[in-house]
Amino acid sequence: MVAFGKKLKERQIQEWQGYYINYKLMKKRVKQYGHQIEVGTLDRRHVLKDFSRMLDCQIEKIVLFLLEQQGLLAGRIAKLNEDQDALQQEPDIAKLSQLRENYRDVGRDLLKLLFFVEINAVGLRKILKKFDKRFGYRFTDYYVKTRANHPYSQLQQVFKHVGLGAVVGAISRNLHELQEHQGSFLSIYDQSVLPLEQDSVVDAMKAAVDRLSHSTNFLNFLAQHALIMQEELPTPIEESIDDKRYHFMSLILNLANTFLYMINTYIIVPTADDYSMSLGAPATVCGIVIGSMAVAQVFSSVYFSAWSNRSYFRPLVFSSIALLIGNVMYAMAYDFKSITILLLGRLFCGLGSARAVNRRYISDCVPLKLRMQASAGFVSASALGMACGPALAGLLQTEFKIYKFTFNQNTLPGWVMAVGWFFYMIWLCISFREPFRPTQDTNVAPQTSDVLKAEPTRNDALEKGLQQPLLPSTEANQDDEDCGSDDESEGSRGPANSLRSAYRLLTPSVKVQLLIYFMLKYAMEILLSESSVVTTYYFGWSTSSVAIFLACLGLTVLPVNIIVGSYISNMFEDRQILLASEIMVCVGILLSFHILVPYTVPQYVCSGLIMFVSAEVLEGVNLSLLSRVMSSRLSQGTYNGGLLSTEAGTLARVVADVTITMAGYLGQKTLLNVTLLPSLVICITSILATCFTYNSLY
Repeated sequence: MVAFGKKLKERQIQEWQGYYINYKLMKKRVKQYGHQIEVGTLDRRHVLKDFSRMLDCQIEKIVLFLLEQQGLLAGRIAKLNEDQDALQQEPDIAKLSQLRENYRDVGRDLLKLLFFVEINAVGLRKILKKFDKRFGYRFTDYYVKTRANHPYSQLQQVFKHVGLGAVVGAISRNLHELQEHQGSFLSIYDQSVLPLEQDSVVDAMKAAVDRLSHSTNFLNFLAQHALIMQEELPTPIEESIDDKRYHFMSLILNLANTFLYMINTYIIVPTADDYSMSLGAPATVCGIVIGSMAVAQVFSSVYFSAWSNRSYFRPLVFSSIALLIGNVMYAMAYDFKSITILLLGRLFCGLGSARAVNRRYISDCVPLKLRMQASAGFVSASALGMACGPALAGLLQTEFKIYKFTFNQNTLPGWVMAVGWFFYMIWLCISFREPFRPTQDTNVAPQTSDVLKAEPTRNDALEKGLQQPLLPSTEANQDDEDCGSDDESEGSRGPANSLRSAYRLLTPSVKVQLLIYFMLKYAMEILLSESSVVTTYYFGWSTSSVAIFLACLGLTVLPVNIIVGSYISNMFEDRQILLASEIMVCVGILLSFHILVPYTVPQYVCSGLIMFVSAEVLEGVNLSLLSRVMSSRLSQGTYNGGLLSTEAGTLARVVADVTITMAGYLGQKTLLNVTLLPSLVICITSILATCFTYNSLY
């Protein structure tokens, strides 16, 4: 990866070159400060004052140019409005068409200005991060807090862009009124929603403004669960390449794979204990039965991620075949009376886990304007699959025999999923289209002038609000220029080539967030995997009752994300939600313990609901933060950020399921408390780690 300073220079609009943040000068000044402090010619207070003044001057230069350009755009729009008024008196189709094109030209120039703001915002965060790392001082916090709401500060102009929003609104309104339906007497304000056919320039402008906005919406919050990493610096994109790679039905097939896989994972949870006992094993062996799929997924995630570098179709076909074989083996284990075949069947299912391919397809092949919706669809498909799995198991309460094969509540999940994967494979072979893979020539970065024709990429790391620092100050990302000069070669700064090198790119704050992810997945797996054993022992629940309980938990995922994404995340800082949800997970675990008083259904259901919902909130906020502080070198290649998070969550599930099986040797009477104890310890550890690195999470 080319260093930031070089990328910034390459992506500048040449005619505006003198108005960008002078990143190279400020980088040299930071090095000079370090040397002068070492030799004793400068003290720290003088450095802070001088650097603050330099930043103020840089921001003022950016803002004054921004205001000047806004004025020019406003003048052009005013002139076009006069032309439009004249055409209202004497309509002329040719002139109307030319007027629409003139408005689009203004919109394209506005895109250049939005791109200018976005690049400078990234540059500000980068240089502040460099200063904090060099001197070990929380300068970012000081600088943002002192200038966030000060009446003379111009920092707000870079991020609030009220004037730019007004220009976007003016262009959008006039283009709407100049659409083909000139005969309508309705104005844009008389319609509750905009027409389905939006002008492409308007779409591009709105997408660019969304990247710079402070608020979080439901789709954005939900999409962050997918942890699909993006490059930090906005880049003009050739839409023609996106169009060649994107195929709607192929995306649907990827989401269907995710949906079916999650059903496959959880459909056996209500009956795993009964199935184990029918084969002569203890009920608590259900932990190994459920967890064996996760064991195989630890390895399958790596080779599927590597395989997706060359193809998407073949990995999905292999996934379908492995899951088909695994489910047939799982179902046939009953008639063969073999726990070994049962476990091998689940291992085969885990070897078919193609979630790395599903993520990679969205990241590589879905156009930027649809990527957030596709990521949200990936998360929604996972959540719905998690809810449908136990619900489907609750419906399969019948028993019959065909030839020598038994069909009952234990084997039907395997047979049903085998049939599902068979039909999915047929659909895949008929409808999937291998995406176009650009050659070396098509990968050449487009010139900056292409901003006029293309939309800048989504920058997930832009600010959520001025109350937050512009970047994590103690982050020691290897992708920053401290590791080398701006002329550093691409090969030495490319993606990680092994799990070990990927782990070395993780900063302390990222490791804490992966620990949080491990904790919440561990707690959720304990709750879900032992639910059938615990509820049968304490309450005598049937398989149907367990299935209803698990399905209800799964159905809370989307409503909870709607509330958090649309409201709570706009009222509180992410780090506040993070810590509060960790504490609530801890409360849910504590309430789940069986101590002295008789264990009741309300206690179990309420504590489980608190734990599960809090863990869901925690997952969304944690992955949102993780995507913003993880090294940009982990946004590409086989060993990317998505793979690391998947491995952390999968390992948590494996450890949880092994814990359930080992605790079973102590008897079902102590199973609940023994399995909850590690959850409590890990949860408290993660809370302490969060408090210790509280500031470095931003």
